[in-house]
Amino acid sequence: MNGLGDEEVRSPRWWGFVASGRRQLLRGGIGPTLGVLGVLAGLAAVVLDPGAAAKAAGQDWPPFVLVAGLLLVGLVADADRLFAAAGQRLGRASPSSAVLFAGAVVMVGVVTAVLNLDTSVAFLTPVLIHTARSRRLGEAAFLYGCVLLSNAGSLLLPGSNLTNLIVLGHLHLTGGEFAARMWPAWIAALVVTAGVVAVAERRELRRTASDSVGDERPVFGLGLVSVILVTAIVVVLPNPAIPVAAVGAVAVVGRIAGRRQQPRHAVEVLGLPVLVGLFAVAVALGTVGRAWSGPSAMMSHLNQWATAAVAAGASVFVNNLPAASLLAARTPQNPFALLIGLNLGPNLFVTGSLAWVLWLRAARAAGAEPSVAKAARLGLVAAPLSIAAALGALMLTSPH
Repeated sequence: MNGLGDEEVRSPRWWGFVASGRRQLLRGGIGPTLGVLGVLAGLAAVVLDPGAAAKAAGQDWPPFVLVAGLLLVGLVADADRLFAAAGQRLGRASPSSAVLFAGAVVMVGVVTAVLNLDTSVAFLTPVLIHTARSRRLGEAAFLYGCVLLSNAGSLLLPGSNLTNLIVLGHLHLTGGEFAARMWPAWIAALVVTAGVVAVAERRELRRTASDSVGDERPVFGLGLVSVILVTAIVVVLPNPAIPVAAVGAVAVVGRIAGRRQQPRHAVEVLGLPVLVGLFAVAVALGTVGRAWSGPSAMMSHLNQWATAAVAAGASVFVNNLPAASLLAARTPQNPFALLIGLNLGPNLFVTGSLAWVLWLRAARAAGAEPSVAKAARLGLVAAPLSIAAALGALMLTSPH
């Protein structure tokens, strides 16, 4: 039980783990440091080429506004115990660890697709850990699966990953049109990533679950309505950032006005220093990509396989958001292959995406002891296999 008594398992403070993790992230110095470095990089970009910097900012701001709205919606949904209740019901319905893991794969894939991978790792990591513990099962498959599957599951909708919106700025597709193109790649990436985790943790996944404990009762109110609204908005509108942010803001303000939410929780969940820092770095690299034709010229000579490989490497080297801004500063030749590399490549190492940092904090706040080395070993197998599977699915279903 990893040191947790039965009483703590019966009454987990689900949303407290999330808030604690975000506080640790900011207090650890990562947020302020990234914010300062990002602002300095952004100012340098403005000095270098004001026109290019303005265009880069115009391309990059919608994704960051969108993810802020999705995080706020996730906060309200979590406070209504939607995630916790889903985890408890999944645990009670699963006779074995393998069935529970299969249900967790579906849950992570859906939450990531609808509410963004950052929302998924921040809110589902503690839920899945405590669901496994409540059935007296090993937690490793759920712990490592959450971050790897969240990255892998971010291909379906534009809002699933900020990189999608940065690249899609050139294509002007609605969420439905994007999903129609990417759903085979999304399924392939999830299945392959889940398969790698399942094989690695096969001994634990053979165990039979014991009786479940705990009973989280959801509130079907503002959180559920907000989730439904943002899902419809992301699918229908080509530019959903402001409407989604408005839904998130209204939902949180409504909860605060009703004294069911504290303002500081909203601030902690947003993690503004991190978002501002990443935005400024993305603008800086987007400016470089516009002022210097080198990256665009290189990408124009690559096929889909090479495009995905370069994008995966760039995501680990500079993080996938700045990498997207640099490589998609000009209209990319293979935008969907580029996204596969940018979204799945971060599974190679912790530097690949912000989701890794949020996952580490959420896992530690839930009492787990995540190993970056073990997660990276799993990712080194899962990332190339899932990239190949997703590209294959994309090329088979959309050969032109």
